[in-house]
Amino acid sequence: MTEEQEKAVFGTFWKWLARRDASDTSIEAAKAVDSKGLEQQVYNIIACFGTNGCIQDDVLGEMSWLPYSSVTARFAALKRKGLVQLTGEKRVGRSGKKQAVMVAVTTKGN
Repeated sequence: MTEEQEKAVFGTFWKWLARRDASDTSIEAAKAVDSKGLEQQVYNIIACFGTNGCIQDDVLGEMSWLPYSSVTARFAALKRKGLVQLTGEKRVGRSGKKQAVMVAVTTKGN
């Protein structure tokens, strides 16, 4: 993906990160989230797994310094934008439960 495509694609407007009835502190927290940077990091990690794909535990392991919700919240945004898709396959995660396998969708210029 080119730098211009990345600028246009990554990031979620803060109002979409907070509930309609959110408190002032929740709104401030939503405004402070670096969704662009987090989405890009999560996408890049998923892309590193190539056509084999990965599960959420794989991504969490690569971003272990961040809170769980900071990482997992990015999956839905990336799927909604068409940057990540589910393969239909499932793999067992650390909990012993199955997790969906994700792959990064490549775009022209990638």
